[in-house]
Amino acid sequence: MQSRMKFGSFLRGIALGSTALLAASIAPAKAQDAPGQTVITAARYIDVLTGKTVEFPAIFVGADGRITNIADARTVRWGSNVKHIDLDDKTLVPGLIDMHVHLDGPADIGGYRGLEFTDSFWGMTAVKNANDMLGAGFTTVRNVGSDNRNDIGLKQAIDAGYATGPRIVPAGYALGATGGHCDSTFLPPSLEKKDGKEEGIGDTPEELRFQVRRQRKYGAEVIKVCATGGVFSRNTEPGQLQVSEKELAAIADEAHQWGLRVAAHAHGASGIRAAIAAGIDTIEHVSLVDDEGIRMALARKQPVWFSMDIYNTEYTQAEGAKNGVLEDNLRKDREVAQIQRDNFRKAVKAGVRMVFGSDAGVMPHGQVGGQFRVMVEYGMTPLQAIQAATKNAAEALGREKDVGAIAVGRYADIVAVDGNPLTDVRQLESVDAVVKGGVLVRGK
Repeated sequence: MQSRMKFGSFLRGIALGSTALLAASIAPAKAQDAPGQTVITAARYIDVLTGKTVEFPAIFVGADGRITNIADARTVRWGSNVKHIDLDDKTLVPGLIDMHVHLDGPADIGGYRGLEFTDSFWGMTAVKNANDMLGAGFTTVRNVGSDNRNDIGLKQAIDAGYATGPRIVPAGYALGATGGHCDSTFLPPSLEKKDGKEEGIGDTPEELRFQVRRQRKYGAEVIKVCATGGVFSRNTEPGQLQVSEKELAAIADEAHQWGLRVAAHAHGASGIRAAIAAGIDTIEHVSLVDDEGIRMALARKQPVWFSMDIYNTEYTQAEGAKNGVLEDNLRKDREVAQIQRDNFRKAVKAGVRMVFGSDAGVMPHGQVGGQFRVMVEYGMTPLQAIQAATKNAAEALGREKDVGAIAVGRYADIVAVDGNPLTDVRQLESVDAVVKGGVLVRGK
């Protein structure tokens, strides 16, 4: 507490001083006094682009929420009309990015318990889940599939100021094969749709191309496809290939033509290989990847990223049965959990590009920061784990100019923690302050 008080007083003294010198990298004094500008100060920040720690930052943010300048707080001054967010002796990291979430999926409702609720219930729960993720430091999320396009509606509500949450990259409905992981697999024929296939479902390259166009038409910014069976669906096994390489290639080709990237749910080795060969951008789960799949990921000229959710099984095995998850689903979860973690270690050691993906919705959205610990336990350095959720994720999204780093031109999406996550990555399990677009949304 004493050091915090001293550091805060030190910065305030600088801000009010009349003769402070400007550092060589600092913009002219006039720029530090622009209308609508905010300055964020702290003890240090982690530059994820270089891996270095920068002491005493003064991060200036324009009215549009983007960083205009980063100066040395010991040598720069600003006027009284600049809003000051003083984060004292905290360490700053870029706003975190989760590449695999389901905002309209409450973790504590599993199996047939979902039938207790009306259709619009799930969109209502997404509002709280999004707020929980923002409070946990995740200022950008990629929502890889939702019913009723709940993710698109929530994104629009957040962007328009009607709800609070992270920046959302929505997929709308996930694509898949009839009877596959992304189809409805829990109901009997008498309760299924009778006038055609479920939204997102296709069984030929042409049908799946149409589904890409349809999801984009209604607001999708990424395309999700289920290439293999899954853990939490019924009558599918994680290792089953369900969408052929030819069909996956058609999806990737169509999406890329429209400027969209593609995420493929793929647990099984054959599905992973097919997705890589087809040009899919990110491979989700990657539980049963083999050596050939890792080799293909490293060799492909067009970057491919692995998104491996290696933490949530701790929640599902502890709470799943109580939440209504069927024993068959818990059985599959147990069978792939340790294999997935071991393959995560293997992929990291080989040098595969990795991004942070939690599968939030399978586990509570506010707890996803716990995955950083497991990523480090299974082979990453703390810096690599942080980069997976910042720099790497931004690159995989194609949004390096917007998010993923504390850098001039990018949004001032910033997380503050007490300690140093480069030495104790568990600092990211409970963050102390969150800034989104230069606005303090949680903490001091």
